[in-house]
Amino acid sequence: MLSIGVITRGKYGRRLLDTITRRTEFTVSSADIPPTLPDFIDEPAPFVDNLDLDHSVLSSDLLITYSLNPDITPEIVKRAASAGAKAVIIPGGWARAGDPEEMKEISAQYGTRILVEDICCVIGGDTDPTDPTINLFASVLGRPRLEVQVGDGKISDVKVLCGAPCGSTWWMAEHLKGVPVSEAPAWAGLLVQQYPCRAVRGTMGGIHLSAELHKQAVEDAIKK
Repeated sequence: MLSIGVITRGKYGRRLLDTITRRTEFTVSSADIPPTLPDFIDEPAPFVDNLDLDHSVLSSDLLITYSLNPDITPEIVKRAASAGAKAVIIPGGWARAGDPEEMKEISAQYGTRILVEDICCVIGGDTDPTDPTINLFASVLGRPRLEVQVGDGKISDVKVLCGAPCGSTWWMAEHLKGVPVSEAPAWAGLLVQQYPCRAVRGTMGGIHLSAELHKQAVEDAIKK
């Protein structure tokens, strides 16, 4: 059984915890850090010491950290890797993750796979087909995969095989029932954008990429 540790920061990470609990058989534990952090943290190690993060969270098979701070995230990742975490996922992109070279050094030193993504619903596409820990997570949570049933030219049922960690895929699936098949992919993208996901809006990526992934998932399911 995969054990997942989640570091939350205010509202960030809460929906992931809910989705893991409701939609998977993975075990999950969490630790919270303050929603407001200093603009610059010159000495990350003592700062993280003061956060008093639970070792059992850091030592999970997979750590997902919503620390969203380039100063302390590498320190958190290093502590998780040294505690035995097999893989670490960092949502929010490199701007909030820290120095890529430092991450490479941590990964090489401890043999921990470190994955940085802007949004978590891209995980499981071409992300890392060789990492067993991330693959196990992405078999349930990540890039959306669906099965659909059609009756009288409309979507009669949607089964989520793999869904976005924020839970938007299941919400979309429920609201897609009764939509004409020809309109279903576009409706899927619209519904996902209406869901209160934390992904960035107003850019080419973020929530708009999530919408496109869900649209594609519906198109693929209809073709099958």
